[in-house]
Amino acid sequence: MERWRGLEGVPTGWGRSVVTVGVFDGMHRGHQQLVARAVARGSERGLPAVLVTFDPHPAELVRPGSHPAMLTTLRRRADLAAELGIDAFCVLPFTPELARTEPAAFAHHVLVERLHTATVVVGRNFRFGHRAAGDVALLGELGQRFGFAVEGLDLTGDDGVTFSSTYIRACIDAGDVEAAAAALGRPHRVEGVVVHGARRGRDLGFPTANIASPPYSALPADGVYAGRFAIGDRLLPTAISVGTNPTFSGRERTLEAYVLDVDEDFYGHEVAVDITHRLRGQEHYADVDALVEQMHRDVARTRELVG
Repeated sequence: MERWRGLEGVPTGWGRSVVTVGVFDGMHRGHQQLVARAVARGSERGLPAVLVTFDPHPAELVRPGSHPAMLTTLRRRADLAAELGIDAFCVLPFTPELARTEPAAFAHHVLVERLHTATVVVGRNFRFGHRAAGDVALLGELGQRFGFAVEGLDLTGDDGVTFSSTYIRACIDAGDVEAAAAALGRPHRVEGVVVHGARRGRDLGFPTANIASPPYSALPADGVYAGRFAIGDRLLPTAISVGTNPTFSGRERTLEAYVLDVDEDFYGHEVAVDITHRLRGQEHYADVDALVEQMHRDVARTRELVG
């Protein structure tokens, strides 16, 4: 899969293509429907399928400080798109200039002049252009004017429930990682770099990897979870703690992973955790012995669920 940053990344002589446009944060089951339709339409016509997304999230520019919690990094989004059959992943920097672009100008410059769009596939609630003035109906009119077809899909499951990143963020914020996984089509993943922590876990017999995630990463509600630790091509059973360590009067919110049956130094490595089950909420313990007893129970439960 080709990866482009900005329209200047589009190769000279790029021909006709099928395009799907959106933020695609989460690449959830609704987004997967869009991608599948774009890939299918491209296959039918012998054309490449292009996914167009934006960075940063448009909300951050339009309403500074309102950047929603991020379900996936751009790299993760691109990797998932490649797995789904997308041929080119195009990131448009969401600049003030782009935010001011009128819908017709956006469609002509991006879809027609640069990507030579034959068909564009979007969600039924897709909005575009200055002040989000463009919708699917207007996109259809522009398609008739400029010569491309438009498909607007309802992003719903068999039960009629609409898939949305907003819903998934709410699930994660509440700690309901099982519901989030059902809408994502896979466990919620948090990526980051292992950094030095307070090293209390090692002193307690449970050495943990303290993971520093990118800004705005969607972390689940404080508590203890089971999941898998991803490093390289390995997925290792892990118990995960999210919170402030109240037993030790902690204040900084952290994500720590205790990898079962593995004694390695992960410091400095880029890793990820797939969070599959919530075990319990964050609790304050009267003494360290009580905490250690609970940690043993958490590890045993993790082993039952993902070991």
